[in-house]
Amino acid sequence: MRVRFAGLAGLVALTASVAALAASPALKPFERGTWQSVLKGHAGRPVLVHFWGVTCGPCKVELPLLGQFAKDHPEVDVVTVSADLVPNLPGATQSMLDKAGLSSTENFIFNDGFVERLRFEIDPAWQGDIPRTMLISREGTVTTIEGSAEMGDLEKWSAQQLAKH
Repeated sequence: MRVRFAGLAGLVALTASVAALAASPALKPFERGTWQSVLKGHAGRPVLVHFWGVTCGPCKVELPLLGQFAKDHPEVDVVTVSADLVPNLPGATQSMLDKAGLSSTENFIFNDGFVERLRFEIDPAWQGDIPRTMLISREGTVTTIEGSAEMGDLEKWSAQQLAKH
């Protein structure tokens, strides 16, 4: 009887773990065509798209600031893309997003062994440097910030987007 009870307890724990995973948004694979889907899915809304990586030092500093920005600016859609070179680390990626307060944003992870192709779809001139932030206005105008973004610049851009509405 103890064996069955232990098995049932294990099953209950496993079910709870699966339910917790299902409740949190999962990382979506960023593949060919994803960039156009993101643009179409957020058309007409201001969107901040942040490209970062688990192994990027400045990204580790910037992520919590972006988490606070997302919390303070619900009118701006925040999308993150983990653009580390493959092999990517989904567990570490999700953990960093969780700690930064970005679990509820739309989060992607590069999912193609040919990352140059993904970068080219996003911006043919992009050589792969991260962090990189793209601010897309309601009208579709793109402003690219190479390197770490200054939160003051993001605040100013967000205020401009609200003023246009």
